[in-house]
This record gives sequence, C-alpha cells and structure tokens, in this order.
Amino acid sequence: MRRFQVVAILALLICTMPQPAAAHHSFAAEFDVDQPVTLHGTVTSMEWINPHAWLHIDVKNDDGTTTPWMIEGATPNTLLRRGFTRDSVKAGMEITVEGYRSRNGANRANGRDLILPDGSRLFMGSPPGVGGPGDSDGPEEQ
Repeated sequence: MRRFQVVAILALLICTMPQPAAAHHSFAAEFDVDQPVTLHGTVTSMEWINPHAWLHIDVKNDDGTTTPWMIEGATPNTLLRRGFTRDSVKAGMEITVEGYRSRNGANRANGRDLILPDGSRLFMGSPPGVGGPGDSDGPEEQ
C-alpha cells in the first residue's frame, strides 16, 4: 500500500509541474501579405535566436538618411537547413530582402527571400502552417 501512495504522489507532482508554453504567433497576426516590401540595405547584425532569427539592416532613403529595419526569419535551425551559415550575412554586406511588412507600420518585415551580393537567394521565410503566403490555411500569395 505504501508503494502505491509514493507512486501516486510522484505522479501528482509530475502532472502539476509547470510546462513550457508551446505558443507561436501566426504570420497573419503580425505581417500583411498585401504589403510586400523589397528592401536594399546594409547588414548591421544578425541575431541567431529562437524562436526566430532577426536580420537588422540599414536602408538608405532617397533623401540620404537611413532607416533601420528588423527582418524576421525562420528559426536558426530551419535557416541552417536551408543553407544559411553564420558567415552568409556579415555586418557591412549589401543585401536585398523581399518580404512582407508589419501590420502596425513599424520598420519590421517577415523576410521571404534574401538576395546576396552575387545574386544567389536564400529562403528565410516562415515555415508552412503559420498562415504565411502559400499556406493552404493562410492568405493567398499575391
């Protein structure tokens, strides 16, 4: 009988332990498929952090000023599997990013394609299933 009580108490403790949240925002909640954007700028940094990598670039405006932009990419692991390395983008590199602008008008975008100086492309977009362009359960790609 004592063994049953110990097992029951352990099971109860395990069931009541805090669990990590498995929440994830959808593409459509933050970014607008109807606002495609093409940004040409200079890389200032790349953050290889979960749940999304972030690429920071300075975009030169017509009046000569620069505007900093944050470009959201997929998870670092996903980017590595797509061919990105930590050496793919370096500070000072001139790149072009095609993606979708933030719904709130901030200088943030969800990156779709990263175009390197040699013209090669790396796909940095969100994985399927989060409502991004091309998802069968998300908005249609324009």
